[in-house]
Amino acid sequence: EDLGMRHRLWVYSGRRGVHCWVCDDEVRRWSPALRAAAVEYLSLVKGGAETVKKVNLSEPIHPFIRSVGTLQLLSPHWLQDAEPLPAHPQEHRELLQAEFPKKRDSVQRWELLRGRMERTRRAGGAGRTVPCYADWEVMLQFCFPRLDINVSKGVGHLLKSPFSVHPKTGRISVPLDLQRLDQFDPFAVPTISSLCHELDAASDDREDSGETEPKRRARDYKKTSLAPYVRVFEHFVEEMEHARRGELLRRSDLQGDF
Repeated sequence: EDLGMRHRLWVYSGRRGVHCWVCDDEVRRWSPALRAAAVEYLSLVKGGAETVKKVNLSEPIHPFIRSVGTLQLLSPHWLQDAEPLPAHPQEHRELLQAEFPKKRDSVQRWELLRGRMERTRRAGGAGRTVPCYADWEVMLQFCFPRLDINVSKGVGHLLKSPFSVHPKTGRISVPLDLQRLDQFDPFAVPTISSLCHELDAASDDREDSGETEPKRRARDYKKTSLAPYVRVFEHFVEEMEHARRGELLRRSDLQGDF
């Protein structure tokens, strides 16, 4: 939304990742430099395995980070869903290092960290506070998506198309319905094996239907567990085509005015 991208198709990779196919005409013509700049703007977690602290925030906090990256999405689910804080923190600050092992679970460790952070905010003296975003930085480091920069900036980079098969899991790379995202189960996604069984069953059912072979084969997917994902894809394409026709009409009207 910050970058004006409208037509975004989210696709499960078949394993651990999610692909975002941006299909706006203008974006598809971006140069590698523009693509790299967009990824840089959206990247908050930076550094390899040797980097302990991968998120560093300072004033002023960008609205993108304040609204999308932390409070609205991460905070309500943090204690229920996030990975637990380790008994021995990676950054060996004396006070936390001494007290973390005494805490029973990650919730208590988190409250200790928050308490220390509040005291740090007030340490600036009378009438002045020192900004500290340690809680946001921890949440972002554990939970914010890691972006594949090379895939995003390289126009010739190898990509898996929607409905391809993941070579390690056998799961189909399926489009995601954002309106029902909470119901999505990656382990319930059709696999190449399950689809073969479903297609065999559909083939047995259609032998006496009286239809020609091409028509029967074209409809087979509707009898498999892949059908709802195909509908998501078709809906996306229809919306994109509708927007494209509207843009062509708008341009035609503008030309007519002259």
